[in-house]
Amino acid sequence: MDLATLVGLLGAFGIIIAAIVVGGSAIIFVNIPSLLIVGGGTIFAVLMKFPMGHFFSAFKVAMKAFINKAEDPKKLIEEGVELANIARKEGVLGLEGQDIDNEFLKRGIQLCVDGHEPDFVRSMLTKDINMTIERHERGQAIFKAIGDMAPAMGMIGTLIGLVQMLSAMDDPKSIGPAMAVALLTTLYGAVIANAFALPIADKLAHRSQEERLNKALILETISSIQEGLNPRVMEELLKTYLPASKRDTVGEAAADAA
Repeated sequence: MDLATLVGLLGAFGIIIAAIVVGGSAIIFVNIPSLLIVGGGTIFAVLMKFPMGHFFSAFKVAMKAFINKAEDPKKLIEEGVELANIARKEGVLGLEGQDIDNEFLKRGIQLCVDGHEPDFVRSMLTKDINMTIERHERGQAIFKAIGDMAPAMGMIGTLIGLVQMLSAMDDPKSIGPAMAVALLTTLYGAVIANAFALPIADKLAHRSQEERLNKALILETISSIQEGLNPRVMEELLKTYLPASKRDTVGEAAADAA
């Protein structure tokens, strides 16, 4: 679980709700027409921009903002060096049956064991990376679209409320409800965009970058193993994927093959 996302989401909505409650009755901030305009209008407008399947799958992708499964690159480097040592001692076939948790690394090693050429393996794994990033970017685009459309629908609701208010100036009782629609739609749109949709889109972009880095590191590991690169040299090569401050903390490679 990513505590930063959860704390940020609960904190943002908590502060907004607390400000509403402290300032008076919270009931006055609940307006059904405003909710329909902003909530319903945003959903249907975004549906026009994307296929329905992509729209609903975006909420599955959004779980990556709350559940952090990104592996530590340092552990991936250590595991890669260990596999390189095995390959150096026993050959690539010695990697068959090794216990590998990372599915992408496991797939790459299996391609090596099956005897595929390095160019083919790199092509297959690169395509996998590209398709994964494309799916992530699709989810980001949908949440960014929600962040764009919610304030726009809020402005539309504001205009509707103002028209209703101005058309009934001779009836003081109708001015209040019309003004509520005008103001609350803007509020709802701003909250949905800035306290939910846009932060989720940014966190998904961060998760995507983490996964891209890890998979690029794994791709380099697979290529190095196939090239027969010395494990210690490979370790130094893979350390370039880490910030300089973290490179010295990577565990020492296993002893080179005799």
